[in-house]
Amino acid sequence: MIRVALIGSTGYTALEVARILLSHEKAELTIATSRSDEGKPLSEIHPSLAGRCDIALQPFDPKTIAENADVAMCCLPHGASAESVRDLALAGIRVIDFSADFRLSSVPLYEKWYGVTHPWPERVGNVVYGMPEFFGDEIAGADVVANPGCYPTSAIMPLAPLVKAGLIEADDIIVDSKSGVSGAGRSPKLGTLYCEANESIAAYAIASHRHGPEMQDLIHRIADKTVNVLFTPHLTPMDRGILSTIYARPVLQDNDTVEGVASRLMDKLRDTYRDHPFVHVVDHLPATKHVAMTNHVQMTVRVSGSGDQPGRVIIVCAIDNLSKGASGAAIQNMNVMFGIDQMTGL
Repeated sequence: MIRVALIGSTGYTALEVARILLSHEKAELTIATSRSDEGKPLSEIHPSLAGRCDIALQPFDPKTIAENADVAMCCLPHGASAESVRDLALAGIRVIDFSADFRLSSVPLYEKWYGVTHPWPERVGNVVYGMPEFFGDEIAGADVVANPGCYPTSAIMPLAPLVKAGLIEADDIIVDSKSGVSGAGRSPKLGTLYCEANESIAAYAIASHRHGPEMQDLIHRIADKTVNVLFTPHLTPMDRGILSTIYARPVLQDNDTVEGVASRLMDKLRDTYRDHPFVHVVDHLPATKHVAMTNHVQMTVRVSGSGDQPGRVIIVCAIDNLSKGASGAAIQNMNVMFGIDQMTGL
């Protein structure tokens, strides 16, 4: 059995990891930490685990964790996470980091968007991004994996193959995303209070959300092309899920038609993900309920215009923000790291 440590156990992503591990036939939760709830059973923090996962919360101690676990799922906020990841890795334990501390390719880019001095700068740009569909071989041998952001997952997966193949223009991409309230975390905030979020949809962090540069950075790394992404996130009154509607300009060929462009893009996505069991290129329009509580991704392509006058490409992608957007992806990464079927437990 793969022994798993949960670092920072009070949030929604930690709960999702614990829930998935309960049905994982080759991994088990052996240690869980919390800075504020030491000694309490995990099920007291997350009552849905009562009678199923009552492990006592412990203080963070890398030596103890390394003695009792093979891999650590680090569910801490940026800045604080990097220090813990460093200490765990130096103690000899493999780590999957849920924060953004190791996702970006350079220290200046990270410090510009996150406003903190990175505590382990020599590893920035030297940690594999946790998307097995593109980096599976690197993940298999990694000591540290940077688990992807939720919004970026819903944009990178459909866009990267199309940009790499030169099927859409890289300099004019719009990503319009809607997320459930769990994406804001479990700590109380004014904007996520019931009376604020219910019966309302609101845009936020326009042109300033930290997941925008992550999208651009990773598409560039995968496709080897500089992209310009305008990203606008929205908060929607649902528990979980992300739906991203993406707009781009097609690279047209002679005598192209609307149907021909759509078919070419769909074929490229199907070819890219043919051997990746969690990604489904579908004919219908994806919805968040189609992938809720799963690690699966659904995406499709439409093209505006009529007949032989193709207009904009419209891509729709749906994921569960707590699963493929966070904890499910982490379990998938863990499976790849330990050489077992990536669908195990998922």
